[in-house]
Amino acid sequence: MNHIARLDARSLREIVQESSLDETTEHIAGDDSRDRQRSRLTPAAVLIALIARVDGPSLVLTRRTAHLSAHAGQISFPGGRMEPEDANAAAAALREANEEIGLDPSAVEVLGGLRSYDTVTGFRIHPIVGWIEPPVSFETDPFEVEELFEVPFTFIVDPHNRRRDSFVLGGVRRHYWAIPYRHYYIWGATAGMLVNFSRILHRQS
Repeated sequence: MNHIARLDARSLREIVQESSLDETTEHIAGDDSRDRQRSRLTPAAVLIALIARVDGPSLVLTRRTAHLSAHAGQISFPGGRMEPEDANAAAAALREANEEIGLDPSAVEVLGGLRSYDTVTGFRIHPIVGWIEPPVSFETDPFEVEELFEVPFTFIVDPHNRRRDSFVLGGVRRHYWAIPYRHYYIWGATAGMLVNFSRILHRQS
């Protein structure tokens, strides 16, 4: 994992932009209805924000508040659905990060986007990778964000720290990625996008 700890904005930008991004994404239905279902997905964007810490990059994640109607209490990236005023997915991710965690868009160097990720909840998520040089400050929205925390990126990309869990939805067992970290349970779309990103990094390193 030493090469991950040595990542900087330039090398990470090259990896993100040169990658073929052909990882498997999650879909909301079986093959027969996939195309029809995709056309109804709501576009969203998230910011995979990496902070250049002394010991290597760290990943910014949030725990959503328990009272939210969707994904309450779950671990997630800053982000949300794209709005008509957003010029592109990067603009949407930066706007949402500013609203949710008070991150100044000018503090983020956008390195590129990963392959979109379709979810069982009806979203097509566009992950945007951003690099942050300290010092950086955050101010979380208490309505949406219960907690903001950082995870060493070397932990995230280590295959030994991920596993496949499952649940039953509508009589169908669905499998998903999980990355437990301390008392945090990173799972679902958030973990899935991180696994895709990790595979890209290992392939390009």
